[in-house]
Amino acid sequence: MKASPDAYWDIEITPQTDLFDLKLKDLWHYRDLLWLLVRRDFVSFYKQTVLGPVWFFLQPVITILFYTLVFGNLAAIPVDGLPKPLFYLAGTIIWNYFADCLIKTSTVFKDNAGLLGKVYFPRLIMPLSIVLSNLVKMGVQFLLFITLYVYYLLNGASVVPNAFLLLFPLLILMIAALGLGMGMIISAITTKYRDIAFIVSFGVPLLMYSTTVIYPLSVAESRYPAYSWLVRFNPITAIIEAFRYGFLGRGSFTCTTMMYSFIMTFLFLITGTIIFNKVEKTFVDTV
Repeated sequence: MKASPDAYWDIEITPQTDLFDLKLKDLWHYRDLLWLLVRRDFVSFYKQTVLGPVWFFLQPVITILFYTLVFGNLAAIPVDGLPKPLFYLAGTIIWNYFADCLIKTSTVFKDNAGLLGKVYFPRLIMPLSIVLSNLVKMGVQFLLFITLYVYYLLNGASVVPNAFLLLFPLLILMIAALGLGMGMIISAITTKYRDIAFIVSFGVPLLMYSTTVIYPLSVAESRYPAYSWLVRFNPITAIIEAFRYGFLGRGSFTCTTMMYSFIMTFLFLITGTIIFNKVEKTFVDTV
């Protein structure tokens, strides 16, 4: 039966769309699905576990204890005179959020092939749900940071907060966008080359050592000047340093490095979104 020319359609699916058409209207239309996916990812993390949500706290606690023992005590790497657990936790919560967004987004097509091949919805919802669900996890770990932060403040530690801590929302937005953009680029590549997923699985933990998670930028520049540019030009470094500088009063924070990090984040996000938008039309044929 032929449709009336005056018929109104909520959603129109066409075989060819503009490369820059991100279907933002459809994203808003499917916002309930987005929240359902966020809830699914969050609940599935601790479902059928004994400790449940306690793992959100336990993971960073074990990590900073290990870093304090190995890098702080055995390797004796300076931490700019800051309390070692607080120094490591500040870098860990930012890095963990980035790594989780990147790793899970990079396999979004493979992990959800069954769902994506059966029903229509804006595919961009899947990586966005990963970013938001990990944001909840990071928020829980940030509460641990604030608790430890207040403890050291009350005990007279050399922690000096300043007005730059107001940049915290921007820093979180930047690290989320960076993980999302890089993850979408990799997810598009893995639809044809599954080997990339294996590279990401062991490459991301190694990438951490090119950031200032376990050492300050000043140490990299003083001890390894020939390689310090790798750390400085890592866009994640500026975000971690700005976070530490705002809350702890120590760190190599400059407007130049922040602007560089912002530009790189924007480029990764735009490039990743465009590539993801292009590949999602044909990924069913290759996954």
